Amino acid sequence: MLTDNPFAELSGLVPASLLQMYIIVMICLVAGGTLIDILHKKSGRYFFANWQQSKKNQKRLVGTAEMVSLVVKTAVVEGLTSAEFCNARRRIAHLLTMYGFLAHVSTTAVLVFCYTSSAAPAPDILPLIWYLSGLMICVGGYWFWFFIRVDVAAEGHSPLRIVRADLFILSLLASTTLGLFWAWAQSVDSSWTNLLFGLYLMATTLLFGSVPWSKFSHMFYKPAAALQKRITEADGSRSNLPAPADRPEIFGSSRELPRHY
Repeated sequence: MLTDNPFAELSGLVPASLLQMYIIVMICLVAGGTLIDILHKKSGRYFFANWQQSKKNQKRLVGTAEMVSLVVKTAVVEGLTSAEFCNARRRIAHLLTMYGFLAHVSTTAVLVFCYTSSAAPAPDILPLIWYLSGLMICVGGYWFWFFIRVDVAAEGHSPLRIVRADLFILSLLASTTLGLFWAWAQSVDSSWTNLLFGLYLMATTLLFGSVPWSKFSHMFYKPAAALQKRITEADGSRSNLPAPADRPEIFGSSRELPRHY
């Protein structure tokens, strides 16, 4: 099962061209939704205005070599390793979900665009990555949802409490979970296969179509904000904020373990 391409067996039910068109539509929804989110929240205007103000308050110029170094550090620390998370459990859960999502989406696109024909079977490694990356999303996502969320771990709310900010993680978990169950049902020729596939498409459409109302677009804002912060610290403007105090930060106490979110 782990080496079977679940999308190749759909050729008798759904044309490959239709699946490919669906992926293109999802990409357009993400791009359009992110643009709508930027315009609605005026994020671009805020970052540009803040950047202009920081340039007026800078104490020194940041050279090209230093700028490249800051970009690399941002990509490695905030991007590849998520080292800004002080809580180790949240960092691990985030990395599992992030890398699982990137691998899952990438292999889905490759399998649908290149290997939906029986005449061109997919290499065994691609379906294996598809399944394992889906499991990574589930492990990281459900771990975060039930045990790490601030309102659950620190504020005592029920894990079943849902607010608007949960739309992204819930639709991601629904899409991935239903996708894995659909692939399993298809491999054992279950009568639930078509229903699970329909639910999988609905959850996936919700995931990529709800960008203006979910936290999906934050994955694009986060690196930009992190880079801007590093640059303002390097040029001395510090985003118009005072320098940190000399007194060390204190988290927790002798009676309470620290919780860094």
